[in-house]
Amino acid sequence: MKLPRRRFLHLAAGAAALPALSRIARAQTYPSRPVRWVVPFPPGGVTDIVARLMGQWLSERLGQPFVIENRPGAGGNIGAEAVVKAAPDGYTLYLSSSPNAISATLYDNLNFNFIRDIAPVASISISPLVMEVNPSVPAKTVPEFVAYAKANSGKLNMASNGNGTTSHLAGELFKMMTGINMLHVPYRGAAPALTDLIGGQVQVMFDVMASSIEHIRAGKLRALAVTTATRSEALPDVPNVGEFLPGFEASAWQGVGVPKNTPTEIVDKLNKEINAGLADPKIKARLADLGNIGLALSPADFGKLIADETEKWSKVVKFSGAKPD
Repeated sequence: MKLPRRRFLHLAAGAAALPALSRIARAQTYPSRPVRWVVPFPPGGVTDIVARLMGQWLSERLGQPFVIENRPGAGGNIGAEAVVKAAPDGYTLYLSSSPNAISATLYDNLNFNFIRDIAPVASISISPLVMEVNPSVPAKTVPEFVAYAKANSGKLNMASNGNGTTSHLAGELFKMMTGINMLHVPYRGAAPALTDLIGGQVQVMFDVMASSIEHIRAGKLRALAVTTATRSEALPDVPNVGEFLPGFEASAWQGVGVPKNTPTEIVDKLNKEINAGLADPKIKARLADLGNIGLALSPADFGKLIADETEKWSKVVKFSGAKPD
């Protein structure tokens, strides 16, 4: 049976439109069941708190539970690999963070490529680090510390949260840009590192502000500078490292990723709702309490941030010779 040409073209056009209509309908009904959100760090840390804060917002806005699943280990790589292998349907999210940019170079044999295999959805926040010293260190400013470190080359101990962490690499970036020599002492987390910094066993640390700020306010530690490009509202009188060392910037950032090939309509819907959350006064205040700064970006801009950070930290990893724990 032959169809009239006009009828045939009408049917062909309708068939071609079906995939687009299907995608739109899928985005409109998403989510229709609970969403799993993989956080690659233990419960209770800043990254976990940020995910739970935004997960609650998304649950309220989209009418389905966003269930946090903590899968720590290997600098975030265990959780990332689980998400890479998940179905690209919007029902598995990943809490992307700065360790992912570091791990791309730090680990030699990953079973995935983060930039290729995890699609960026939205950034959430940036956590400033603070360069802090034990009060026994005579330096009161970054230039004084550099002069003191050069006068005591190899004698100062620099604590970190562990090999290959943002805390470690921020210190290595500082060493690389100033030419000073300090001994890196890795710990398993911020708590034991801060204990020894306060006790004077180590002299300096670059730590996420949220875990250090109360010690700074209590006078147990001295903040020399924050590591973001601008000063922090939480410590407004503390300069940023870049004021003395142009071009220096280091921060711990958090965001959301999904398996590659997740429908664009779902990615865009999540991005819209997350950015709406970042504009909410209650979420802004809670992030500020954690020492974080909200960061609302498009998926493309968040992807650029990840790529830029991966390139930057690859140079620092190679310079320092850092190896994973």
